[in-house]
Amino acid sequence: MFAAYVTVTVLSAVFNGAAAVTYLIGHEYPRTQADMKGVPRKWVPVLGMLLAAGALGLLAGFAVPLLGTLAASGLVLYFVGAVIAHLRLGSRDVVGGIVFLATAAAALALGLVCRGPW
Repeated sequence: MFAAYVTVTVLSAVFNGAAAVTYLIGHEYPRTQADMKGVPRKWVPVLGMLLAAGALGLLAGFAVPLLGTLAASGLVLYFVGAVIAHLRLGSRDVVGGIVFLATAAAALALGLVCRGPW
């Protein structure tokens, strides 16, 4: 079970870290997504920082389990909001958000099972 926890947590950290980089370097995709959802473009770097903090928090959770629990919980909330924002607009392009949500939720669940919340 611990191997699954490590694998899923590292995978989720890599996914979110890569997404954070695209948000922070000013790639066009996050900007068009923000425009589609009516989010001001000045929020794109803030969203990227949230993703980066979540990715780093997942990795820090190996040393301090509470940080991992908080980071995974924050990422779950972030992607629940992202999926809701897509569905609210009638967009059915939610597969990416659901994959990110699933990895964050799996990292949270496996972390709680293997290490506990603290």
